[in-house]
Amino acid sequence: MTLKKDKQKVLGEVFDDERIKTFLDFEAPEGDNPDFHLLEKAYRGMKVENFETFLSFFTEAGHDINAKNPHGNTLLAIISEHRHGGEYVDALKKHGAI
Repeated sequence: MTLKKDKQKVLGEVFDDERIKTFLDFEAPEGDNPDFHLLEKAYRGMKVENFETFLSFFTEAGHDINAKNPHGNTLLAIISEHRHGGEYVDALKKHGAI
């Protein structure tokens, strides 16, 4: 059985501030850290410039930039190993990730 993606990647989608803020409303699956879930969704769904804006809204709302996944890893630790994660790593550090 072949699994299909549930959503096509949208190229050129406009991410204004209101659209970016919608990423703060995603609910985490049971057992997942809600803040980590939000960070991961934004990372996977945004270009770096939109991700930086998201991080401003995220931290201003009091969310934890160092939230961990069920395996005890922060998003910073995970994407530090991604080949194209450099700019996202920089954005996370700029907003206080350690």
